[in-house]
Amino acid sequence: MTQDVFFPIGTPGQPWNEHEKAQWLEQVTIKRSYHDEVVSQFSYLTDIFEMVNYGALDFDPVKYPLFAFKSKNWDDNKKTILVTGGVHGYETSGVHGAIQFLKTKASFYHSFFNIAVAPCVSPWGYETINRWNPYAVDPNRSFYANSPANESAALMSFVATLGDIYAHIDLHETTDTDELEFRPALSARDGKNYEKGLIPDGFYLVGDSDNPSPEFQKAIIESVQKITHIAPDDDGELIGVAIEQFGVINYPTKKLGLCAGMTNNHFNTTTEVYPDSPLVTTQECNDAQVAAITGALDYIIDYLK
Repeated sequence: MTQDVFFPIGTPGQPWNEHEKAQWLEQVTIKRSYHDEVVSQFSYLTDIFEMVNYGALDFDPVKYPLFAFKSKNWDDNKKTILVTGGVHGYETSGVHGAIQFLKTKASFYHSFFNIAVAPCVSPWGYETINRWNPYAVDPNRSFYANSPANESAALMSFVATLGDIYAHIDLHETTDTDELEFRPALSARDGKNYEKGLIPDGFYLVGDSDNPSPEFQKAIIESVQKITHIAPDDDGELIGVAIEQFGVINYPTKKLGLCAGMTNNHFNTTTEVYPDSPLVTTQECNDAQVAAITGALDYIIDYLK
């Protein structure tokens, strides 16, 4: 339903101008450290992976370098798997799930695939626990040519150096703050009325409506189901979108400029962990992200036999 929601920045019905975007930025604060919580863990990941500094955020290049990892023994005869986390920096398990995968599981799959992982695509968003970047732009709607998001453009440039991407797993969360903070802010930024939505209680996936790959998505759900609960549908929908199967909805990933649609991959999925559920712990959220990756890779190994 459409309802009037007061947001403290802007004029109702009018999109934000540059002054109002600056007002928004002024009230954003640093809440945690990218270097202490993320970059500090990278020194443990270089045994079988090459660490690549693929750029930096133009907002503060010294504070926000961008890092990815790729298989050291790159083999053009292998399929290439891309894992991305922290495209929305506030979605914590996406970042730490990607790092946990590198630490605990990636070495096994290294013999089957070339693997590339970008654990924290939006480090400013990570530090400020924010969905947008400093310019009030959503990186996960910006994966297209001449992107307005430095985070998205830098990642696309790096990924272009990897050759063909066979599968892409993009790690996300759906949090209570999506409805309490970020979607009301989005409506205010765009001069629209806020339409209240529902946050699913549990894990779900967003597949690609142009390449839905239902068996691939099902395998991931079954893997994650061993770790945490899957979101029940709401009258056949999740977040207002018709379910394709249990725990899965589909979006047109390329049309929407989503990270999962930035390459012409054979398989892709976007995970959505629900960290605010009383039924899960922080560690279980990270474990669910890892289970999504391994479920996807196990399926591909069988698929390619």
